[in-house]
Amino acid sequence: MAAVQLGQYAPAEKILVHLSDTHFLLGGAALYGAVDTDHTVHRAFEQLHRSGIRPDAIILTGDVADRGEADAYRRIRGIVDTAVARWEAKIIWVMGNHDRREPFRTELLGEAQSDRLAPVGQAPVDQAPVDQVSDLDGLRIIALDTSVPGYHHGEVTDNQLRWLADVLTRPAPRGSILALHHPPIPTPLPLMSVLELQDQPRLAAVLAGSDVRAILGGHLHYSTQGLFAGIPVSVAAATCYTMDLSAPDRELTGVNGGQSLNLVHVYADQITHSQLPIGDFDAVTQFPADYVNELATLSPEDRRQAFSRQR
Repeated sequence: MAAVQLGQYAPAEKILVHLSDTHFLLGGAALYGAVDTDHTVHRAFEQLHRSGIRPDAIILTGDVADRGEADAYRRIRGIVDTAVARWEAKIIWVMGNHDRREPFRTELLGEAQSDRLAPVGQAPVDQAPVDQVSDLDGLRIIALDTSVPGYHHGEVTDNQLRWLADVLTRPAPRGSILALHHPPIPTPLPLMSVLELQDQPRLAAVLAGSDVRAILGGHLHYSTQGLFAGIPVSVAAATCYTMDLSAPDRELTGVNGGQSLNLVHVYADQITHSQLPIGDFDAVTQFPADYVNELATLSPEDRRQAFSRQR
């Protein structure tokens, strides 16, 4: 679908879909016996297809599977692969604290066991962080594995920081976006702060002055934004369940509602992050496509006058 430019900004150079915390279970079991995780993801892609948006990449920032089960990974990969085939978009999988590295590599990244043999005397590759770099016509997406096997908080090792610093020594033509599970920003939920990314100043030191234009995260199960090392941080709410920020003080309550995904529009000089609620909602007003097409044929002043007459 061709973009319609009615204002002063040219269409985005790249469009990314940012989902997080799908938490799929073996056999399609309902999460906590109440949440149909598959349905929400199916619904999200239905809405995207309906919109006519053609994203360049789908980024899932961790906790793809709730218990790291191979079947759960196969099932969500099937859903995402089918949806993305219509766009020919790149899929970027990011590790979360609920994910397990071995089945994550095998089922999502398609790595064979022979691809992961480590030299004698070194730890198996299966146990190494799943860090990746993807290129979208000059826009670099860096997936950083902040998971700590057996724990729910996040960490970045010395080796990862050195690797990241080396990657960032060479600026990308359209800059870089860092995608990780544990977002390096504060949370108003006291219990969630126990599960935050540790030693954040060390990561900030590597990112300072780099070409990283945005940081995408998950983990918190609610949408939020912040700033880290001078870089905007955008957290996508979970597609499974969300945290109730209005719950009584010091309580942590997850609810089956408020699920959403983020649309990331990359422009030459800025990046925007927009929340797309997932679900069926009643329309209360609407401007049809024909009306928008008509506006596109008018001068800027005539557009403003025509739109004002509609109100």
